Amino acid sequence: MLWVADATYIPTGEGFLYLAVVLDVFSRRIVGWAMSSHLYTELMLRALDMALLQRRHEGVVLHSDQGCQYTSIAFGRRCREAGVQPSMGTAGDAYDNAMCESFFGTLEAELLSREHFATHEQARQRIFWFLEGWYNVRRLHSSIGYRSPLEFENLNVKRQTVSPCGLPTGGQRHGRERRPAARPWTTRDSTLNGG
Repeated sequence: MLWVADATYIPTGEGFLYLAVVLDVFSRRIVGWAMSSHLYTELMLRALDMALLQRRHEGVVLHSDQGCQYTSIAFGRRCREAGVQPSMGTAGDAYDNAMCESFFGTLEAELLSREHFATHEQARQRIFWFLEGWYNVRRLHSSIGYRSPLEFENLNVKRQTVSPCGLPTGGQRHGRERRPAARPWTTRDSTLNGG
């Protein structure tokens, strides 16, 4: 299993509000999140703790950037205690954590660019709604067969079998039947230049 983690800032009339998230790569679901007026390690630990409480986490790899919060002794200790294997990308390379960056782009496009928050509390309420009332339960993702993360997880719980890369086994991918294998091509199948 693979989780990715990162944090971003949300501008408000009272200054920045920081959001830390843990995203399950398999289903695209935000499984842990926390908000605060500071960007200390404690914020990332709260998001991680939420994910640990919600999910089976033995053998999970948690990928993040090399921010000081994720490289801290406290964060490393919490990962070790929980049996989570930390993984970090190259310093300064946003592409190493592209899935989290993509989520933050979605948050920006679908919520933050459309609303201005006067207070931290107002931002907290709207972000809570975005995460738990929209993104996880209703927003469709092309990478998981145009399903919401919750629907995709429920579908795979019923199947009880997934491949190592997270795709359902049993002849289906994202709920669609697999196409029959192509037959081998022969020279009798076509001619070139009318010949």
